[in-house]
Amino acid sequence: MKSKIFIFFFVLLRFAVAQEFSIERIEPPNWWAGMKYDTVQIMIYGKNIGDVNLYPQHGPVEVLNARKAESPDYLFVDLFIPTEIKSNYNFGIRFSKGMQDTVIEYPIYTRENVKNKFKGFNENDVMYLIMADRFDDGNPANNKIGDSLDQFTSKDLDGRKGGDIEGIISKLDYLNNLGITAIWITPMLENNMWMSYHGYAATNLYKIDPRFGTNELYKQLVKDAHNKGLKIVMDQVLNHIGINHWWMKDLPFADWIHGTVKDHLPADHNKMTFLDVHSPKESFELTWNGWFTDYMPDLNQANPFVKKYLIQNTIWWIEYLGIDGIREDTYPYCNQYFMSEWAKIILDEYPDFNIVGEIWTGEPAFLAGYQQNNKFGLRVNSHLPCVTDFAMSDALRDYLSGKRNLEGIFNTLAHDFLYYDFNNLLTFFDNHDIPRGLFIADGNIEKFKIALTILLTTRGIPKLLYGTEIGMIGNNNHGTIRSPFPGGFEGDTLNAFSSCDRTKFQNDIFDFTKNLLELRKKYKSLSQGKLTHFYPFNNLYVYFRKTDDETTMIVVNDNNENTMVDLNNYKDILKGVGKILNIKTGDTTDITLNNQIKVNKKSAEIFLLIK
Repeated sequence: MKSKIFIFFFVLLRFAVAQEFSIERIEPPNWWAGMKYDTVQIMIYGKNIGDVNLYPQHGPVEVLNARKAESPDYLFVDLFIPTEIKSNYNFGIRFSKGMQDTVIEYPIYTRENVKNKFKGFNENDVMYLIMADRFDDGNPANNKIGDSLDQFTSKDLDGRKGGDIEGIISKLDYLNNLGITAIWITPMLENNMWMSYHGYAATNLYKIDPRFGTNELYKQLVKDAHNKGLKIVMDQVLNHIGINHWWMKDLPFADWIHGTVKDHLPADHNKMTFLDVHSPKESFELTWNGWFTDYMPDLNQANPFVKKYLIQNTIWWIEYLGIDGIREDTYPYCNQYFMSEWAKIILDEYPDFNIVGEIWTGEPAFLAGYQQNNKFGLRVNSHLPCVTDFAMSDALRDYLSGKRNLEGIFNTLAHDFLYYDFNNLLTFFDNHDIPRGLFIADGNIEKFKIALTILLTTRGIPKLLYGTEIGMIGNNNHGTIRSPFPGGFEGDTLNAFSSCDRTKFQNDIFDFTKNLLELRKKYKSLSQGKLTHFYPFNNLYVYFRKTDDETTMIVVNDNNENTMVDLNNYKDILKGVGKILNIKTGDTTDITLNNQIKVNKKSAEIFLLIK
C-alpha cells in the first residue's frame, strides 16, 4: 500500500514539476499612452512561459495576440494601448498553467512634459563626442562589478578607466563654458564582456552598465544637460550584440541571429555594395549577415520579432530619457530595408528628432546614397536625415598630414550637389576610431588651427572629439586615441578641466577653440549661411557664408609667408560693402580706400562684411 501511495505522489510531483513556469524578464519594461506607436509587442521570458494560458483584465488595454517562439521560454504578447488613458495605469495579465497562477502588472505611463526634449540637432550645433569610460570618473565606487567578465585591468590600454555618468554630469558646466551645444556619448548599456570599456557589444539592451551608473542616472544627465541648454545624442547599435548577451544561452528563434557561434559568416566590409547598381542581392546580404567580430553576434533584422524588438527598444530609450538624437553605429552592416522602416517610424514619432548614421566611406556619392531622399532613386529611401561626413574628414586629415593641400577640401565640398541635404552632415577630422587630428598633423599647431577653423566655419554640423580642445595627441592605438581626459581620474597629476592647472600649450588650444565657438554662436552666418567658395589658387582658400542680413568671409592662407589678398577677385560678392571687420582681432579695413587685406602666414581669418 505504501508503495502505491509513493508511486502516486511521485507521479503527481512529476506532473507538478512539468507544469512549472516562471517569468524572469519583460521587455520593454513599460510603455506609454498617447504614442503614435500604440501597439507594443512585449517579450516575456521565463521557464516554459510559452505554453501558458493568458487571462488579461478587461480594458482599456487590449491583448491582440500572444505568440509562441521556437524556444519554450519565450512568449510575445501584442498590446494595444488607447490614447484615452490619462493617468499611470498597471495592466494586469494572469498567466495560468495547471495548478500554477502568476499575475503581472504591466505599467502604462502617461507621457511626461515633452517640452525641452526630442529637439534634434542641426547646423547651429557643435557636437562633442565623449568616450564615456575615458572622460571623468565621478564615482570611483562603481568602477568594478562582482561578476565582471572583463579580462583587462584599469592599467591596460583596453581596460576600463572608470569614467561614468556622474562624471559627465559634473562636467556639464565645463562643456557649456567651452561653447558646446550637443553631446554624443558612446554606448553605456550593459557590456559584460572580455573587453567592455567601449560599450559596443551590449549584453542587455534595457539596462545601463552599473559601472557607468543606472537608467535613472542617465535620465538625470539628460535633464541636467537640457536645463543648461545642452542636447544629448545617444550612441546605439542595431547591427549586433555582445556574445555574452543573455539571449545567446536561449535564443527565441534559431534565426534570431545570423548563423551560430561556431558557424557564421565573417564581416564583409564591402559596406557600399547596397548602393552599387551592379551588386547582386547575394553580395549585400553578405555584408548584412556577417558578424562584425566573432564576439559580436549579428542580429537578423529580417525576423519580424527582432524587427519589432529593435524599433521598440529605440523608441523606449528616446521616450524614457528624453534625448535629442541618435548616432547609429555600423549603419551599412544592417539590413537596409529594416533600417528604412526603423528611421521612418522613429521620425514619425519624433518629428524634430535627428539621427546620424555612421557611414564609413570617403566617397561623397556613397554617403549621399545613404541619406534620405537620395537623388539617384537607389533601391530604397533610407529616411536617414544625417550621415557622417567621412569625405570631409578624409580631406581635412589629408591636409593635416600633408598628403593633400587645400584643394582636397575644396573638391570635397564641390561634390555637395550629390546630397539631398549637405547641411545635415556630421563633419569632423577625427573620432574615437581614428587617430587624433594633432597626431595626424605631427604636432603642427598652425595646420591644426586652420583645420579646426574650417571645420567650425564651413557647412555641416561640426563634431569635436573630447580632448581636442586641450590638444590631446595619442597615436594609432585605439586605447591611446581614447586616452583618459587628464584631471578626470584619481591620481591624475594635472587637471585640464581647469584653466589654472592646464599647461600653456593646453590653454592656447583651449582658448583658440573656445573663441571660435563663441564667434560661431555670435555670427549666425558661420553656421546658417549659404556657402560660396573659390578655388584655392596659390594656397589661398577664400569662402563666404551668407544669410539675409549677414555675410562673413573666411580666408585661409596656407603659405609660409604673409599674403595680401586682392579683393577685386570677389567684387560681385563684395558689391556695396564698405568695410571688412576681422572679428577675431577687431581690426577694420576700409575697402573703398584699400582693396587689399593682409592675412598672416599659416592662418585662417574670419571677416564680417559691413556696408
